[in-house]
Amino acid sequence: MTILAAAWTGHDTRLIVATLVAIAVIVVLISAFKLHAFLALILGSGVLGLAAGMPVDKLLKSFSSGVGSTVASVGVLIALGAMVGKLLADSGGAEQIVDTIVSRAGRRTLPWAMALVAALVGLPMFFEIGLVLLVPIVLLVVKRTGRPLLLIGIPALAGLSVLHGLVPPHPGPLAAAGALNANVGIVLAFGLLVAIPTVIIAGPLFGMLAARWMPDLHAPERLIPSGDKETDARRPSFAATLSTVLLPVVLMLAKAIADILAGKDNEVRRVLDFVGDPLVALLLAVLVGMFTLGRAAGFDRNRISETVGASLGPIAGIILIVAAGGGFKQTLVDAGVGDVITQLATGASIPALLLGWLVAVAIRLATGSATVATVSAAGIVAPLAATMDPTHAALLVLAIGAGSLFFSHVNDAGFWLVKEYFGMTVGQTIRSWSVMETVISVVAIAIILPLGAIF
Repeated sequence: MTILAAAWTGHDTRLIVATLVAIAVIVVLISAFKLHAFLALILGSGVLGLAAGMPVDKLLKSFSSGVGSTVASVGVLIALGAMVGKLLADSGGAEQIVDTIVSRAGRRTLPWAMALVAALVGLPMFFEIGLVLLVPIVLLVVKRTGRPLLLIGIPALAGLSVLHGLVPPHPGPLAAAGALNANVGIVLAFGLLVAIPTVIIAGPLFGMLAARWMPDLHAPERLIPSGDKETDARRPSFAATLSTVLLPVVLMLAKAIADILAGKDNEVRRVLDFVGDPLVALLLAVLVGMFTLGRAAGFDRNRISETVGASLGPIAGIILIVAAGGGFKQTLVDAGVGDVITQLATGASIPALLLGWLVAVAIRLATGSATVATVSAAGIVAPLAATMDPTHAALLVLAIGAGSLFFSHVNDAGFWLVKEYFGMTVGQTIRSWSVMETVISVVAIAIILPLGAIF
C-alpha cells in the first residue's frame, strides 16, 4: 500500500473524482430527471472528459470513435438477433416450442419445463420481448394446472434474465466482449456453462421458496389468454424452430472449439472461423429462418419483409444506448481512468473478475439498467483485459454481466414490467423478482470465480 500511495498523484485523484462525478450525473439524469439513457450517457461522457481535463477536440473524437466502433461491432449483431426473434414470434415458432415442451411435462416437472422454454426462447430474443411473449403462456399454464403463480413464473423469468445477462447475442454480453476484445465464441461457451446451474438454482429451486412465501398470489384474470384464439394450422415444426434458434449458437461454439483444437492453417478451422463469426452466424440464422419459420408459417415475400423490417424499430433505443455506452467507455480509456483503476486493483489485490462484478453491481444499483451497467463497467475495467488470455477475458465479460443483474428495484423498467404482469405489489415484487435477480448474480459470480482459478 505504501508503494501505491507513493505512486498516487493529483492527476490520478482528479481522474477518479471525474469518473465518480460522471457516473453520478448519469445516475441522477436517468433516475431523478427520467432522461433517456442515451442522452444521459452522452452528457456523462462530456462531464467526464471536461472534469478530467481532456481537450474538447480530443473529447469529441474519443466519444465519436467509441460510438462508431461499438455500432460496427455490436449494433449489427443486435439487429440480426432481433430479426431472428421477430420471425420466431410472428411465425408461431415460439408458441410451438412452448406447447411442445409444456405438453410433455408432468405436473411436478412443469417449473423445469418453463425454465427450459424460457432459455430456448430467450436465446435469440431480448428480455422485454421474451417476457411479453412468455407471460400469457405462464398465466395460462397456472390457470390450467392450478399450480402457484411463482412456482411457474420464477423459472421462466430466471431463464430469460440469465440468458439476457450472460449469453450472446444479447446486447450486454456483446458490448462487454467488444469493449474487452474477448472472443464471442468463448464467451458463449462459458456463458452457457455458467447459465445452466444458475438457471436451475434461481429458477425452479428458488421458485419453490418464493411460492411458499406468497402462496396466495393469483394470476391477473385480464391477462390470461381467453383460449378462443384460432389455432394456426401452418406453424413451423418444433424441430425446424429449434434448429433455427440453435443454429448461430452451434456455429459460434464450433468456431470456439476449432480455435482451441485446430491449427491456424487447418482448412476446417478456416471454414468454421468464417461461418462461426457472430455476424455470419446470425446472418445465416436470419436467412434460414425466413424459410424454416416464415415460409413454413405461410408467409409470402412481402410478409417476411415486413416482419424483418418491423423487428428494427423496437431495438433502436437499445442500439443507441449501447453505442453511447461505447462512447463513454472510450472516453474513460482515453482519459486514462482505466489505467488508474488497474493500479488500484493491483495495489489492493482485488481479483479482476471480482472487481468487474463489483463495479457492475454498483452501476446497476444506481442506474437500474443492466445494459448501462455492463457497458460502463466494461469501459472502466477494460485495461485489466489487455494482458489476459482469451479464457479470462471471456470470464471477465461474464463477471460484468453477472454484476449487471444484481437486485433489480424501482429504478429498473423490468421491475415494473414483472410487477404489473404478475399483479404483485411493490413489496411482493422485491421479495420475488428482486431477490431472484440477486440470486442469479451471486450464483453466477460464485461459479465464475472458481472457473477463473481452474483455467
